[in-house]
Amino acid sequence: MNGLGENLPQDGAAIWRRNLPIWAVLVGLVVATLLLAYVPLGRWNTPISLGIGAAKAVLIAVCFMNLRRPDPLLRLTGSASLLWIAFLFALTLADVLTRAPTTQPGTVEPRTEPAVPNPDARLF
Repeated sequence: MNGLGENLPQDGAAIWRRNLPIWAVLVGLVVATLLLAYVPLGRWNTPISLGIGAAKAVLIAVCFMNLRRPDPLLRLTGSASLLWIAFLFALTLADVLTRAPTTQPGTVEPRTEPAVPNPDARLF
């Protein structure tokens, strides 16, 4: 009718053909995230993890939330959620970047020396 997807085939086989490749890519990205946890990449670990997470979010938003449809209300909702996430990231970064480093005098640091057992303590 008006391009919102009402004329798409809705039988079971068509749904499987449309969603199975997307699901397989998402499972592959989850496996990549799991493998990345065991690979020491140094400073590149965080950007790669965020890139994999962003790819998963884009796939879910476009394919399962139907944001590729030309429905203006869906696109407005998706844009508002992205704006809200941008605000949250900006406020979080503003908090983290303005904190004092832990090496500054007067900050509390955890004890690093091991606890010495008391030789006078009874074992039973």
